[in-house]
Amino acid sequence: MKKRDQQLLEMRPEVPGAHAGSNQQPDSLFQNNTLRPVVKLQNDLLVEAFRNYLEKHKVDFAEISVEKRLKVIENAIQKDMKFRNSLKGMIIGQFTIEEYRQYITNSSALNKRMMHLVTERLKSNIQLFDPLSAV
Repeated sequence: MKKRDQQLLEMRPEVPGAHAGSNQQPDSLFQNNTLRPVVKLQNDLLVEAFRNYLEKHKVDFAEISVEKRLKVIENAIQKDMKFRNSLKGMIIGQFTIEEYRQYITNSSALNKRMMHLVTERLKSNIQLFDPLSAV
């Protein structure tokens, strides 16, 4: 298993804004050391999953305002438990064994942090959900 953990850690991108100091709380350290890099690594998959969500739910992003688009992202992640659990799986599946052990000690609070990061990442990629700019 050590080989898997090592490979997972090597794949992760650097996140310059994620400063993990020793004076941070354990949840903040986990967010900065694990969640931020994993969410960044999984960006393309998260974007594609949300595209699929829009298609399945017949949401025409081109026809709604930016404010409503942002609300659709928030509602999808907050209220659609099936979609939310799918997103969580995409992130948790990239944890090392030790990170998973840390995660399960406070999964409720860490899930909130995780979903907040995913929401913000999807919002920052909102232009990718416009049918005219889709690749």
